[in-house]
Amino acid sequence: MPSSPTVGSPEGACLPAIAVTLGDPNGIGPDITLASWLGRKPRALHPFAVYGDPEVLEHRARALGLDVPVETVTHIRAAAQRFPTALPVVAPTSTAQNRLLSADGDAAIVAALEQATMAALDGAALALVTNPIAKKSLRSIPLEYPGHTAFLGQLAARYVGKATIRPVMMLVAAELKVVPVTVHIPISAVPHTLTRALIAETVRITAGALRQDFGIRHPRIAVAGLNPHAGEGGLIGTEERDIIAPAIAQLAGAGLAVTGPHSADSLFHADARHTYDAAIAMYHDQALIPLKTLAFDRGVNVTLGLPFVRTSPDHGTAFALAGTGKARPDSFLAALQLAAELGTRRAAARASAAQ
Repeated sequence: MPSSPTVGSPEGACLPAIAVTLGDPNGIGPDITLASWLGRKPRALHPFAVYGDPEVLEHRARALGLDVPVETVTHIRAAAQRFPTALPVVAPTSTAQNRLLSADGDAAIVAALEQATMAALDGAALALVTNPIAKKSLRSIPLEYPGHTAFLGQLAARYVGKATIRPVMMLVAAELKVVPVTVHIPISAVPHTLTRALIAETVRITAGALRQDFGIRHPRIAVAGLNPHAGEGGLIGTEERDIIAPAIAQLAGAGLAVTGPHSADSLFHADARHTYDAAIAMYHDQALIPLKTLAFDRGVNVTLGLPFVRTSPDHGTAFALAGTGKARPDSFLAALQLAAELGTRRAAARASAAQ
């Protein structure tokens, strides 16, 4: 992924820092954040500030033998100036105004996430990059499917005054962009969850993001089938005939360059990938298996449909690796670089619209 403009370069001088959440302090979030700051110069990283407990970062730096000065700042606006010589950290403030939290042991994790999200929503941060958390950290919040993405959708909806915002997960690597229509539900529930409207909405959100954030003027989207061989005309399942194909026809009739349903077993090889800009999968593993096979350590999770840019590394907390020095920061670094790229493109679009 291309390097991003940095503070000090003409194109990046006026851009704010990226807000990074520490994630679960017992996971590898602190490790990969510290390692990434140490690699800031050779990778020309855009400045970022961490929302979390500075003592956690200081303790982990000592445990790993990393020379990373940690400096607490009161606001992310001070981060860009501090970033060249220290890792800026914004310690979460009181959660008294937080209407979603309950007072449990994970409140600090979620408070950091909420406050970093608000910085991105307010424009104080260029983008949001989230380190991994365990889903149990969000158990106190009423979410249909507990997880980072659902919580961010709820925060964004509350901020902009909408009843709901549907965030969509895209997995990104240099080789592939892929979006699952359904995510964290049992395989047995997928056929009953898929609807024409859900597929059409997912494709529209994806097409909009490809244009707005990735700069693809006329995006091409390939849609996978659900069943083997895309149903074989109804011989191996009818979802393609009754649900997926009609949704594609509706979208194509509206002018989108969308094709399918394609047999998933032949959609992700090198020649096929040259025919589309993003693929739509019907369920979680159908999307993540090809992405992780192609780019296990470089995949980035991007949340589409939000009024701000959010990326995250495509892995979990990896508690067993925390503090061992074995955690690789590749995916987190890719998430930072992509966040800077997408955030810079959105900032340029806003500036152009304001002229």
